[in-house]
Amino acid sequence: MHTVWKGAISFGLVNIPIKMFTATEDKDIKFRYIHKSCNTPLNYKKVCPSCNIEVSEEEIVKGYEYEPGHFVVLKDEDFKAIQGKSGPKNIEILDFVKLSEIDPVYFNKTYYLAPQDIDGKAYNLLRRAMDQTGKIAIARVAIRNRQTLAAIRVYRDALVMETLFYADEVRPSEQIPNLPRNTDADEKELDIAVKLIDSLTVEFKPEKYTNEYRTVLSELISRKIEGEEIRVAPTVPKSNVIDLMEALKASLQETKKKTGRKSAQPKKKKAGKAV
Repeated sequence: MHTVWKGAISFGLVNIPIKMFTATEDKDIKFRYIHKSCNTPLNYKKVCPSCNIEVSEEEIVKGYEYEPGHFVVLKDEDFKAIQGKSGPKNIEILDFVKLSEIDPVYFNKTYYLAPQDIDGKAYNLLRRAMDQTGKIAIARVAIRNRQTLAAIRVYRDALVMETLFYADEVRPSEQIPNLPRNTDADEKELDIAVKLIDSLTVEFKPEKYTNEYRTVLSELISRKIEGEEIRVAPTVPKSNVIDLMEALKASLQETKKKTGRKSAQPKKKKAGKAV
């Protein structure tokens, strides 16, 4: 793995030198834009529309548009001056919390953390202590002149760091249009929906799930390279089930056929007056 960052975890008065590695990778198939008439890859140039000239990287600075057409320019020295008390090379632990208290909407990107020294005594101590308490650390770190919130947790035999969105970066659900505010549901429909969820509940095994579109696209590209003719598969007609109850029943029956499971017996309701 390629080291993307070096620094230290600041844990009370203890400093744990670490190296950071990107934990995930994007495996999407990449395409380039090419000229249709000659198949030449297109280049993208940074051109100043006012001067009508191509601009080099050395001539480019960062500017914040505080009102239309008006910018304040920030230089590298400006960013260095506000890096904060933790500095650019520290992951400063602020608090310890339960992982269950953090909604997944806050998670952004995952990094592996590894000790810089060979024995990794302090690293191992923090990992064992967090594993024993079941807690994760909330920290802040500056990466590429940008301070971010992060969560450090134990993943198998390693520490991982998840960058987090700040609270004001997560849009409130109240802004979602047409979101049903009434939480009531038909009891019979709810009962079948619960049975459907139970019948589809399994132990999570990430290797079970694959990117089918990427596989088909890779095969398509391979066939085109080999000069094969591409045929379009016929569209499978979908069932025209509109009634919610019928859709739930049909889904439950289909799931029972695929899994061979028996659905739970309906609960017997006590006799009583309807409210």
